[in-house]
Amino acid sequence: MKDTQDNRRQFLRNSVNTAAGLIMLPALSEELIAKPITTVANDPKPVYMAPRIKFSVIGMNHGHIYGQVEAVTRGGGELVSFYAKEEDLSAVFAKRYPNAKKAASEAEILDDKSIQLILSAGIPDERAPLGVRVMKSGKDYMVDKPGITSLEQLAQVRKVQKETKRIYSIMYSERLENRATIKAGELIKEGAIGKVIQTIGLGPHRMNAKTRPEWFFDKKRFGGIICDIASHQFDQFLFFTGSTKAEVVASQVGNVSHPQYPKFEDFGDAMLRGNGGAGYIRVDWFTPDGLKSWGDGRLTVLGTEGFIEIRKNVDIGGRDGGNHLFLVNNKETQYVDCSKTELPYGRQLVDDVLNRTETAMSQEHCFLATELALKAQKNAQNVAALS
Repeated sequence: MKDTQDNRRQFLRNSVNTAAGLIMLPALSEELIAKPITTVANDPKPVYMAPRIKFSVIGMNHGHIYGQVEAVTRGGGELVSFYAKEEDLSAVFAKRYPNAKKAASEAEILDDKSIQLILSAGIPDERAPLGVRVMKSGKDYMVDKPGITSLEQLAQVRKVQKETKRIYSIMYSERLENRATIKAGELIKEGAIGKVIQTIGLGPHRMNAKTRPEWFFDKKRFGGIICDIASHQFDQFLFFTGSTKAEVVASQVGNVSHPQYPKFEDFGDAMLRGNGGAGYIRVDWFTPDGLKSWGDGRLTVLGTEGFIEIRKNVDIGGRDGGNHLFLVNNKETQYVDCSKTELPYGRQLVDDVLNRTETAMSQEHCFLATELALKAQKNAQNVAALS
């Protein structure tokens, strides 16, 4: 039991460090974890709006929860309470947010009518069932990706969301909390590369196997590598191509180098076709130890008059920090400074909670990105079986 708890603590520290370059907590001690979050090298000091809504956290099995809390807090949310089944995770969270009340149960939070929004980064296969309970309690829900791990869960979530009219938002942080990706959207909207033809999204990750909890290696718990990691890339494909309909042309997954974890997948890719463009996605757990980031995540958006390349977390060409954007069109080749680009998701989500709008992300976009990832995962050919 002690080994399991130690691994969970270490996973929490490391997974916070992998939150799409958003936040970094020191991986030294629980006392240090409770200190303020440090932004990446070229991020400006965060600006916080005055509290406009009250929100709570239920489930914190992944360190992405800290980025979720920070986004909503910047946007005008006040964290009032939290609950986790795991005492060790709850203790670390309490040190980071000492002003929030530790609830005795999930029900205590769901029954509190003053709370308008629930955040969660629980174990992936438990996120959608919690979201259903949240929506039925009359609250909105913002969940870490993957927000849903099966098509059956998706059908239930869609049904309850339609009935309750509550918000079910999945935080695709590689777009919503990355300044270069936000800037790319602005440039493309201005016509910088013409009409978008294709997106290529690459999501390599470092495994850090010794720090991972048991559920991390069980496909039934995390949903599979395409469902999990690649959910980011499906979101970006839809957003940048403007597609409202799409199909998975082909997909494949495999466990090509980790036979000691038979329920795990370390590689996956997919090819997409939408009514606004095409897409290719590749994700893996093969970031080498020689890289100073958890992964060289990249996005290339090809247009009729140019292209944009984003190096999300690291520039192996030598520039410090993350959020690197390169623009090439018929006029010039340039490096675009994204350091002052606003991250609007938290503010927009709080606006949506208050105004019952869909400015942060349309509900259909949220569900379609998930549906495509789930279908690609379910229908993927197995790489190992083909070799």
